[in-house]
Amino acid sequence: MQVADQIKDWVVEQGLRMGDRLPGEAEMIARFGMSKGTIREAMRILEAQGLVKTRTGPGGGSFVHEVSGERARALLGNYFYFRDLTLKDIYQLRRLLEPELAASLAGRLDAAQLAALDQVIATYAMPSRSPEEEREQQVQSLRFHQHLAEYAENELLGFIIGFMAQILSDLTVYRRLYEPVNHELWARGRAYHVELVAALRAGDGPRARQVMGDHMATAEALMEGQEELMLKRFLSA
Repeated sequence: MQVADQIKDWVVEQGLRMGDRLPGEAEMIARFGMSKGTIREAMRILEAQGLVKTRTGPGGGSFVHEVSGERARALLGNYFYFRDLTLKDIYQLRRLLEPELAASLAGRLDAAQLAALDQVIATYAMPSRSPEEEREQQVQSLRFHQHLAEYAENELLGFIIGFMAQILSDLTVYRRLYEPVNHELWARGRAYHVELVAALRAGDGPRARQVMGDHMATAEALMEGQEELMLKRFLSA
């Protein structure tokens, strides 16, 4: 692990970027003064972390690789997998961060980005008729928030919000919070999304912040109601 950290530090010091070739094994052994086995294990650690990619054959070797946002969220999701995250935990962050993201995006999104948000909203234009449709609509509604996160100028803010949307989507599915069908959750959520896009298109930051804040408060209350219904079903089964 220490050698893996040293290699990472060296990559940064050298200003290497994604796709740049790393030195061969013999040069690594000489540079870091470690045995072949230690260097190989360090490289395996970096590959497992997604920071190094190895290719075989002509032109092969080890190359600097960039961890994708999707992989980073998956790894972070694994960290929380066995922890008892609650809806309150998630919405505590969402209430703080998402209104500020919405305000920062007002008047800054181009026509294609606004159209992409409209297209997501169109996927839940009508109330669901079954738990399966309800599940898909809830997942799509959270995808709306993931799109907003992708548009953030502040990459850290966008990553955290995108991760919150993803973990809430996963929690909704495995805790079956889409049962029973909740038309109020659909109607109010969709209305907030439509209103938010209008504020973003108009460049009205304060309005976008207010709409998102109201949306988060309403969504938290309704989702907690869904969770309570599921718990009652479980206890009475």
